[in-house]
Amino acid sequence: MLTGIEEVDWASLGHAYGPADDVPELLRGLASADPAERETALDGMYGAVHHQGDVYDSTLACIPFLLELVADPAVQDRGCIVELLTSIGGIELDDDEELDELDPDEEEFIPAANYAMAAAAIAAGADVFLGLVSDPDPEVRLAAPCALASLHPEPARVLTLLRERLTVERDTEVRLALVAAVGRIALRHASLRTETVDWLDWLARAAQDPGLRLAALAQRARCAPGDIPDDIVPWVTGLLEEIRTSALAPAVPGTERAATPTLIGQVRELLEEHAAGRPAPWTEELLRTLHAALDDRVDDRIALILAQLRSPDWGQRSDAIWLCGGLIRIWRGRYEEVVRLVGDQLNDPEPRLREAATSFLERLFELGAPAADALAARLAVGTGTGPAQASGSGGNINGSPQAGFVGRSGRDGALLALARAGDTRAVPLLARALEEREVRRELLYAMDGLGPSAAMLAPLLRRRLAEVELDERLYDRAAPLLYALAAVRGSQAVPEVLRVLRGAPANRRDWVRESALRTLAAFGPAAQEAVPDMRGLLAVDSATVSTAAARALWAAEGDLGEVLTALERWLRPGASGADWCSAAQALGEIGPAAASTAHALGPGLGARDLWVRVRSAAALWRVSGDAAAALPVLLAAWEENRHARVDVAECLAEMGPAASEAQLVVLTELTRRRRHNAREGASGSHDIHLDEKLLTVCRAALARMERGAF
Repeated sequence: MLTGIEEVDWASLGHAYGPADDVPELLRGLASADPAERETALDGMYGAVHHQGDVYDSTLACIPFLLELVADPAVQDRGCIVELLTSIGGIELDDDEELDELDPDEEEFIPAANYAMAAAAIAAGADVFLGLVSDPDPEVRLAAPCALASLHPEPARVLTLLRERLTVERDTEVRLALVAAVGRIALRHASLRTETVDWLDWLARAAQDPGLRLAALAQRARCAPGDIPDDIVPWVTGLLEEIRTSALAPAVPGTERAATPTLIGQVRELLEEHAAGRPAPWTEELLRTLHAALDDRVDDRIALILAQLRSPDWGQRSDAIWLCGGLIRIWRGRYEEVVRLVGDQLNDPEPRLREAATSFLERLFELGAPAADALAARLAVGTGTGPAQASGSGGNINGSPQAGFVGRSGRDGALLALARAGDTRAVPLLARALEEREVRRELLYAMDGLGPSAAMLAPLLRRRLAEVELDERLYDRAAPLLYALAAVRGSQAVPEVLRVLRGAPANRRDWVRESALRTLAAFGPAAQEAVPDMRGLLAVDSATVSTAAARALWAAEGDLGEVLTALERWLRPGASGADWCSAAQALGEIGPAAASTAHALGPGLGARDLWVRVRSAAALWRVSGDAAAALPVLLAAWEENRHARVDVAECLAEMGPAASEAQLVVLTELTRRRRHNAREGASGSHDIHLDEKLLTVCRAALARMERGAF
């Protein structure tokens, strides 16, 4: 085994962390009789030799040995090695990275060449995968179909083999893998697609196993998304019910494996935990495939999710929540009933379902309102104020694990969701949270939507700020408290804010000062005590601090004497984009009283930096009312960068009739179904909130424009 491994000069090869002289040990580890050693070796292969999907010269040198290991039935966990080879050889170059079009001197050439050589090397030995579809080890049979569909150079031969194997395979998950591989071949090879789609359509109707029918239907939709049947929702929900009633017993767990201190081991354990106790955990991936194929058919996708959320199977309800998380992040729609039903899951005895529901609701902000009653009721149980406390099933504010939330994190998540939804029932619960030793920082940033009722939190926030040490970690500890004090207008905390402002250490001093000054600005005239400090910071070399001081001074005194001079000095040739934007925003907040600075803002309208143009145009409108100069700049930025649309829309709403030329742009945005900031494969915690804010502002802008037209 591993013949010739010592003949390779591994030290001259490299991987993600330097010389590859440790690779022979990793390869031998893959063949070890010890499961922990095998898992550690696999983790090393992914962590160094195939780091984040990269292919190095050492990766190429490993391929013959990996193929040898796969072919040896005495080697255990060969399914994992098949998956590793599939990953190494399955990277397809983008159209703009074709090897024959790249210059060998370009930086992209070597990685692209390595990917191409890896694919060729594995394809040359891919016949080894043909025999694995009937291997005694189900984990090997599970991995082999994808490897064949991705790497074998004869797709028609593979397609025939996979379809034949399906007639004799008895393992459910392997059968699903065979169908998924058939779909993969159809997607990769257009010449085989029509035949394959017809076969998948037949299988979706003729197979006896409802799970197999669902798999075929999902792959059919994936291969022919433009030809998905209109009755897809009742078809799928009927299959899910068949699967539920035919698989009432939980899946039989596999052989338990000791934990290893590796990323691979952690992922394995999480997947095992996720599937534990579920009769058909594989339905999640099938539905994910189907949802991806449905894409912008949002109403159908919502209908599928609603059906799942009403299922007696907690696993289906959990899957629905995770699937809806991906849907609501990308697409606009009517989610009220979905959110209400997710809120109902907070009372379920299954902790994984409660965790999924809480995690989902945290990110909804105002869209979480339909679940507010459920959140408030669940939190009442957790704090000992609800009816469950009398029977001893409730928790307490210190997060003791009870029948409600397991530990403090679940309670904090529900409280965050309630506060972000703007529900004032969160206020007394936030007060309790502020009494604890540690407070989740997101709770402090959620206080800005709670209105006047949140004023009662000011004394608690003031006390906590007074306890913050003026050390190197001051910013991390003080910034959330300062933000919260600004949100609740806790002006009685001026002495504590001044203490932070004056005592900021060298580490992130400007960040601390800016945060403190923003809080003082929110206090307005009540911050008179801080005026000397504000005035003293007008001339500092930091634009963020200087402009924040100017804002605070204007809010406290209403005197433009030194304020405009301090701001205009950052509107000069050669100023950085960030400095210019800080000054322009401050002038915009001052408004018509700063009309004399309009000439200084003018050059910003033609800047190369988009944000300088946006901030300058918005400020120019706000100080001078010059819509003719500002509007074209704002509309150009709207088209150029979708992430500027919230800021632009806010200005258009202020302009009202003066922005009537933007009516079509705003109306078009309101008719779009895709969120303006949607990103495939990535998301931010505030993405949904920002898009919903854009829609709200656009409606207001359109209403003002239309009123001005009559």
